[in-house]
Amino acid sequence: MPKRSFASDNNSGIDKKIMKAIERANKSDHIAYGDDPFTERAIKKIKSLLGEDIDIYFVLTGTAANVIGLKNVVRSFNTIFCSELAHINVDETGAVENNIGCNLQTVPTENGKIYPEQLKKFMHIKGVQHHSQPKAISISQTTELGTVYTPEEIQNLADFAHKNDMYLHMDGARISNAAASINCNFKKITKDAGVDILSFGGTKNGMLCGEAIIFFDKVLSKNCKYIRKESLNLFSKMRYLSTQFIEFLSHDLWYKNAKNANEMAQYMKKKLENFNEIEIVQEVQANAIFAKIPKDKIEPLQKEHFFYIWDEKEGIVRWMCSFETTEKDIDHFVKILDRHLD
Repeated sequence: MPKRSFASDNNSGIDKKIMKAIERANKSDHIAYGDDPFTERAIKKIKSLLGEDIDIYFVLTGTAANVIGLKNVVRSFNTIFCSELAHINVDETGAVENNIGCNLQTVPTENGKIYPEQLKKFMHIKGVQHHSQPKAISISQTTELGTVYTPEEIQNLADFAHKNDMYLHMDGARISNAAASINCNFKKITKDAGVDILSFGGTKNGMLCGEAIIFFDKVLSKNCKYIRKESLNLFSKMRYLSTQFIEFLSHDLWYKNAKNANEMAQYMKKKLENFNEIEIVQEVQANAIFAKIPKDKIEPLQKEHFFYIWDEKEGIVRWMCSFETTEKDIDHFVKILDRHLD
């Protein structure tokens, strides 16, 4: 029997309802490049949740969403502030630097989050021609350490950004897990909290592929259709991306999937607390668990049930739950741990 992966929620399959939505979009021909009824319905659906006065662009990947979204407001002489662990800094192969040509200024973090107090020391360079000029703050929700920004924390960053002529961008690859974690809607942790640009993801929560770049001020997106095209992300058969969002955002599918992933992470956490050799090193707020285990046990465990090492020096690993994870999957994994650990 195939094992359920705890390496990444990217390893999960496609929700059956999402697959059926794709099949419905496949029954006849439709105009390409987004001029189809599925894309129109998807845009209306997103607007019903986030507000009418917004602009929405569908792209293929999270990296594309981040880069294209930021490229609309950042120029090559600008700086984007982000956590040292941010996906745009660590896991996108320099895509921001290569495609925008700007500077990424990283900020140290202990819990994945960054705060206005950490950014104040950089503001003295504003207006100085010898320095790259601050223009955006990018945060991840959930963070790369599985923690969740509260609406108040987001608002504080947004206020600081706007006060200093900057924009707040949110990498929402796991925004569903964040919203489910603190039991609030998407609008409360994005538009209402002052976010300017959102990369809205669903791939990690049951979708096949695709993200939506959402601008909460249409002035910011006036050139996005051209930037999306030159960035190789104007997908001709757009309906296969957009139709997924219709199903994803209907009947609370996003919430049910994210809630399961989060609850399974809590279930796993309780199981792991029985092991003397396992130390959970980050608060489990969504669907990620970061744990310190004996370094000599990592490779043998990986051979039986692969997962990723987060910090090789400290022996910290990451285990992820998904919308498909079950208690049975976790119990199976725990039995493997039991054979190797005290």
